[in-house]
Amino acid sequence: RKIILLICIFLLRFVAYYGIIKDIKNLSNFVAGGVLMKSTGIIRRVDELGRVVIPMELRNKFEIAEKDQIEIYVEGSNIILKKYEPNCIFCGNSKKLVDYKGKLICSKCLKQMNELKIEE
Repeated sequence: RKIILLICIFLLRFVAYYGIIKDIKNLSNFVAGGVLMKSTGIIRRVDELGRVVIPMELRNKFEIAEKDQIEIYVEGSNIILKKYEPNCIFCGNSKKLVDYKGKLICSKCLKQMNELKIEE
């Protein structure tokens, strides 16, 4: 996967360097954080309170409902939005979570914790 990523980056730079594509920022696909991302062609303005409306098509595609939480990541000069999914504090799994003293733990990690022998 990393080799493919490096090849993609090399090809994009090669194409930009030799003037085949004058402005690399205007490509419909770009690489961010090792992931090839596709431009939707949708442009939104930020309002006076710093809000941006996520288009209905994208909210439907990613099953984002009103009042859902969104995680915000920064990767270089990119801002990445991701639908928030609670996950296990130990392994990052987001399935079969149990609340233990305010912390989320998956059933697999909880089972491993129960199997530990505490020596006193």
